[in-house]
Amino acid sequence: MKKPHSSSPLSRRRFLGQLGCKGMTSLPILNTLLNLRLAEGIANASTPAQGEYRALICLFFAGGNDSFNMLVPREPSAYTTYQNSRANLALQYSANPAQSQLIEIQPENTSTFAIHSGMPHLASLFEAGHASFLANVGTLIEPVTNRSEVEASLKRLPLGLYSHSDQIEQWQTGIPHSRSGIGWGGRMSDLLQDLNSIQSIPMQISLDGGNVWQTGNQVSEYAITPNGAVGLSDYNFAWQQYQDLRNAMSHAVDSQLSQPYSNLLAQTFNTRKKQALDAYEIFAAATAPPLPPGITFPSTYVGQRLAQIARTIQGRVGLGATRQTFFIQWGGWDHHSDVLLYQNDMLPQVSEALNAFHYAMIAIGTAQSDPTLKDKVCLFTASDFGRTLTSNGRGSDHAWGSNQLILGGGVQGKRIFGQYPNLAVNADTGSEVNPLDTGRGRFIPTTSCDLFFAELALWLGVNKSDLPLILPNIGNFYDITNPAPPIGMLL
Repeated sequence: MKKPHSSSPLSRRRFLGQLGCKGMTSLPILNTLLNLRLAEGIANASTPAQGEYRALICLFFAGGNDSFNMLVPREPSAYTTYQNSRANLALQYSANPAQSQLIEIQPENTSTFAIHSGMPHLASLFEAGHASFLANVGTLIEPVTNRSEVEASLKRLPLGLYSHSDQIEQWQTGIPHSRSGIGWGGRMSDLLQDLNSIQSIPMQISLDGGNVWQTGNQVSEYAITPNGAVGLSDYNFAWQQYQDLRNAMSHAVDSQLSQPYSNLLAQTFNTRKKQALDAYEIFAAATAPPLPPGITFPSTYVGQRLAQIARTIQGRVGLGATRQTFFIQWGGWDHHSDVLLYQNDMLPQVSEALNAFHYAMIAIGTAQSDPTLKDKVCLFTASDFGRTLTSNGRGSDHAWGSNQLILGGGVQGKRIFGQYPNLAVNADTGSEVNPLDTGRGRFIPTTSCDLFFAELALWLGVNKSDLPLILPNIGNFYDITNPAPPIGMLL
């Protein structure tokens, strides 16, 4: 007897399993799944308990930070290799702190490392267990283990490797195999935005205008300045401009568009105007109260932006926010020359701002009777790519894998996660000394961005079964049925 065809609906998990992450390379399919939320709805994080809040902050160093001078090995043989490879770009260690270009740190899970001497506050945060590093992370489509696989084209590589525009996009989209304007942070917001009780304020707030990371299929960022939200000024004048423009349309076009379209356009304009005004009023009121006494931020690019983020987090109840993301982009890290000089100026600004932000979270939490607030806010750094370990004479050039920082958010602190590479570089003749080096110290990443981003997404509240909708290549690096976390950085 012929077995009847089953009419049971296809579950989300079964659908994703059949489709497979390798098959989910079509961005239209990915975006359709997010838009439709499938028949049962994409499995949002369960409604948080009262008072539960989480925020993710992306601090993007545009230009490509030379991160192998931000985090340096101090084990004797590894440090000697570092000095030999970096030559005139190597930072020198001295037992006398006043003369040293490095500050030693003692990770709990590996040998001794050091941080750039311009970052003493970060060193203290690390030693106190509030910060960790992720070593040699970068964009990958699939695992690549050695230089031979690259040279023989045995593995698919990210588009535009070593290109600023391509790599900035890929760090923000999580899609290195295709160009896209939809970010992995935006796709998270598509899933989580409904958890916030006030929908007129997006959960994604940018301190640096429009960006790919926070752009979703259904949502976009709410752009503010270090001084807060920007009101809709002269909107009556703007309305008059619209009226003049509409009246200037030719009679032929008017007859085709007809009155219904005209009314729809006017209604849409008024609706958008009202939404912008309402959002401004809500945001301005919620973020107006000053920070707790004694909290000051440095008057620097990052410092003033983190100060505004602190005020926004302080006003989270007034914003109806249970989940938020924040974006800062600081440019000027493309140091083909004078890398040591520029980092001596820029890295201290990062260290001081992060320190002020950490203690602001403690102060706000204390004032609001929420001592765990500092663990509900996670800041991570990102950048286009790492830099060449070898010098071009005065600076370093575009490379691949880099080291990134994670602060707060219940991070398992005082650790170096991932695999810090052997810093030996291959000879100019092409002879292979280090299998991870594709030339001049351009290291193949030992941890994919997918794992990094998946860890952050899970912490923010995305369900593990929905990771392929945010990161379509995650299946190439991680089994979402695995009960263990992708990396284990966050509690």
